[in-house]
Amino acid sequence: MQIADRCAVSFHYTLKNDAGEVIDSSEGSSPLAYLHGAGNIVPGLENALTGKNPGDKLSVKVSPAEGYGERDARLIQDVPRRAFQGIKDIKAGMSFTADGPQGPSRVTVTRVAGDMVTVDGNHPLAGENLNFDVEITAVREASAEELEHGHVHGEGGHHH
Repeated sequence: MQIADRCAVSFHYTLKNDAGEVIDSSEGSSPLAYLHGAGNIVPGLENALTGKNPGDKLSVKVSPAEGYGERDARLIQDVPRRAFQGIKDIKAGMSFTADGPQGPSRVTVTRVAGDMVTVDGNHPLAGENLNFDVEITAVREASAEELEHGHVHGEGGHHH
């Protein structure tokens, strides 16, 4: 069965940056499962997998526009340390959920200077090319429940 919209797809992957460093991988764990056409994975990878079959192996370079987007300087801001109530030792690299105009979003602390904390709301991979090595392990028709929920369910059914 070829990968098309409304299919449940499983694949193993290794994701590298342009320097060849491994960012993420399914090696040693279960394949990643997703519902094709539901926006469960980055658009550039989903587009490249369309029409492929179980057993196919491919390398895909996904541009920022088809991945996590370009970096947006407007998502970097300085906020007063007092905005982090109850957290005594704020350090670069810490992540928090912040309430914004579009609802909750994830921010990462990039700098702490005196009473000001710089946070970045960009996805950590925004502005980066995503280099995937993929092996498709399974393709099947999605169940009615999976289609209704917009994602693949695990072995034995519903798990959320």
